[in-house]
Amino acid sequence: MPAIDPLLVLLAVGGVLTLLSNLMKRMVPLRIFALAANSFFLAYASIRHDWMNTALQGALLLVNAYRLWDLQRLLTALASAHADTPLKDWLLPYMKKKNFKAGEILFSKGDTAHQLIYIRKGTVKLVERGTTLGAGALVGEIGLFTEDRKRTATIICETACICYTMTDEAIYLLYFQNPKLGFYLIRLIVQRLLQDLQRRPATTAS
Repeated sequence: MPAIDPLLVLLAVGGVLTLLSNLMKRMVPLRIFALAANSFFLAYASIRHDWMNTALQGALLLVNAYRLWDLQRLLTALASAHADTPLKDWLLPYMKKKNFKAGEILFSKGDTAHQLIYIRKGTVKLVERGTTLGAGALVGEIGLFTEDRKRTATIICETACICYTMTDEAIYLLYFQNPKLGFYLIRLIVQRLLQDLQRRPATTAS
């Protein structure tokens, strides 16, 4: 019986792990399988003295390790959040900070919706509704869930604002990892819709 080449074993296992990582629907298993695949490919390239692939697999290993650590950190924060924990205490550290000047438009009605915006400091105005929102408000959530994914209102900064943003991709990922975010957004959307209904003039049924 011919001896099995250890290098082929490393290559085959790395290939299988790469395939499995692409079949994973959840991000944690995906990153774990990707890390394992990088390890086998790294060993293979090192033994073959293929320094270009060694450098490539080493870099991919570090990237996947960082992504896995960052994801685990986020999931830990979500798991430790209680029902009455303010949004900013468990979500804000994973959003991107952005500064806006007074008079600057956050987004316009009809724009494609692709992110949430959290107002950390300052005030903004919903032009069509004549409503002013201040620090602690979350805006842009309705457009993410409409069929055409369009903004339903124009929002302008009344003052200089410090905001934090999160993309729709990150939101969907968080929802699948922890439904708490989904329930929070549902409550927020329902609250906004009820406020719109209350502002409409009463009509008498004919």
